[in-house]
Order: sequence, then C-alpha cells, then structure tokens
Amino acid sequence: MTQEIDQISNLKIAVVGGGIAGATAALHLAEIVVNVDLIEKNSSLISGPPICHLHAGGNLYREISVEQCIELLKQSIESVRLYPHTLNRRPTLIVVPFSDGGDPLALIPRLEQIRAVYQSLVNEDKANEVLGAAKDYFKLYHRDDIQALKEKQQNAHPVDYDDWLIPFAQHADLENIKYPVVAVNEFGWSVFRIAASAMLVLEQLPNCKLKTNTRLSGMQWNGTQWSLTLESEGNINHQAYDYVINACGFETGFVDDLANAPRKRMVEFKAAYVTKWTQNEQLWPEVIFHGPRGTENGMAQLTPYTNSVFQLHGMTPNITLFDDGLVSTNAQSSQPQLPTRLKNKIMQGWSEQVRVERSEKAIEHMSRFVPSYVSANEFGTPL
Repeated sequence: MTQEIDQISNLKIAVVGGGIAGATAALHLAEIVVNVDLIEKNSSLISGPPICHLHAGGNLYREISVEQCIELLKQSIESVRLYPHTLNRRPTLIVVPFSDGGDPLALIPRLEQIRAVYQSLVNEDKANEVLGAAKDYFKLYHRDDIQALKEKQQNAHPVDYDDWLIPFAQHADLENIKYPVVAVNEFGWSVFRIAASAMLVLEQLPNCKLKTNTRLSGMQWNGTQWSLTLESEGNINHQAYDYVINACGFETGFVDDLANAPRKRMVEFKAAYVTKWTQNEQLWPEVIFHGPRGTENGMAQLTPYTNSVFQLHGMTPNITLFDDGLVSTNAQSSQPQLPTRLKNKIMQGWSEQVRVERSEKAIEHMSRFVPSYVSANEFGTPL
C-alpha cells in the first residue's frame, strides 16, 4: 500500500485549461497527493462561457433520454457536494406555451422517474440530499393554482415554490400557456462563486501549482513523458509531465493537434444577453418557455440575477443562435473553426450595434411571454 502511494505521489500531471472541468480535475488529483500543474492562459480560473444553471435532471432538454437526465442528475449532485456554496437556491419553472406545440403532461412521467432516482441516491447517502427533499423535487401548477398566487405578496426571502411563483403569476401572459406548469428544483449556479471556491482550495494545496497567464504552445511525447512548451509573460520554458489532461473547453481541438491525437469534435457559438428590468423588484425563479429551436418561436429563457438584472436566451436565429455557428472538425485539424466574425466576438468583443440589436430582440422575444418585460433595457456585454 505504501509503495502504491509513493508511486502516485511521484507522478506529475499537467491539466491544461482552468475552467470548471480543469479546476475540478486538478482539485481531485491534488487531494490524492498527485503533483499537479493547472495551466490557464487567462489571468484567473473559470473565465470561459457563462454557467448559470445546474441541470439537475436535464429538464430543459425534452429531446434527451431518461438515462441522460439521470446522468445529469448524478453529475449535478457531485458538483454541489464539491462546491456547496456556489448555488443560487431558486427553482426553475418549465412552461409550454401554445406557440410550442408540445404537451406539458408529457413531461410528468420523466420527472417522476428522476425523482425516484434522486430518492434512491439519498437513501444510499444522506449527503446526496443537496436539492431538497425528494418529495419536493417538483410541483405541478394548474391554471387555478397560478391564478390564486396573483393576489399574494412575495416574502422578502421566498421559502417555497408558491412564494417563488408569485412574480410569474403576476406578470406572465397566463392565457397563452398550457397547463400544468412545472416548478422543479434545478437551481441556479454561480460561475463567480465556483471560480472563487476553486481558487481558494487549490491555492492551499501544496502539491498543486496554478500557472495562470500561461499558454501551451507545443508538446512532444518522448516515450515515457510529455514535454510541454509553456509561454508566460514573454518567457518560454519546457516542463516534463507523466500525464496531460486536456480540459480546454471549446479550444480542446488545439491540444489534440499539438498532441498529434486527432479527434472528431463540434463547437457551437451561442450567446446570452444581459438586461436590466428596472421596474421589477421581485425575486424570480428561472423560467423556461419551451419552443422549437431555430424558429421565431424558439425557447425563451429568463435567468434572474440580483438588482433587477436578468440574462436572456432566445433560441432563434437572430438572438442566441447564429448562422454558421455550429462547426465541426476537418481533415486538417481537430479544432472546429468558427467563422472569423464569430471568433472576433470571443477574442475582440462585440460591436455596439450588434450587441444592442440582439439584446433588444431578446427583450422583445421575452415580452411575448412576460408582456411587462418590454420595458427592460440592454445592460452590458453578451455572454
């Protein structure tokens, strides 16, 4: 046993990419006394695409299988146990409008299966009860239930589904949606708290080195180890590692190319829009209005932050989706190549005209379901 521990502690592993996956991998490896270098090209960890939702059951995705939903549930529980202080504890509301064509009753059998699995996981280990009691995993609301909430006043600190649904009851267009509406304990997830938590823990682990502002520019396998060429602040150095973990998010294909390890990958460019609804002073749940992707009736997603700020998705071609935004690998590279105009949005930022135009379209799209949202304004760089 001692010999096995010595063998593990003598290993040196590079994790390339300091997003959620990379930081989590480094954390787990460092905890079992492996020497880890976490290499991140930016100045801080977890600075990639915005994370706002804990997919604890996959209820945003009607098209995936029950098995995939259960896998998402298990991964979510593991994530919350690792980063317990990163949740925004508010439910998600799943709404099927008439413009969608779907049936909300079709959601219920899958929800019951997911709830049963959650209960079994809690029975196995009480520490898995991170989403509240299994019996409260979801709740159905019919038209009369929603109507009754319209006359109520929300508590300063909402304590149950009814409290959270009051703003929806008072502002949503209740005539143009199908019933029941589903409230489910898929919480919000704060990328900023995840980043802070990961930094705090990793900085205290003596066998983990954070190499921020460091770019991988080359790698070579010599038969026993990987030699990595690292560039940082104008300096170039070479480091040897027993293993390399590729956790580079949408740029994962670049490391595949450096390692001469071809892979088939896909990348999609999408955007969410930051808006401010000044007239609103209530605490909202996250709300999903289902709709067919890529059409003018595409899904609308309202994600609440603090101080009347909301993030919007609209799964239409002129809001969240982009022409030529879904790309795949080719024979020359494992890295899918986005069109230059989209790549520039990532590397150089958005033009004010496009930012404002798409943000206003997102507001207009949301106001189809929440009419008073038309008074909201664009409030910053898209995510």
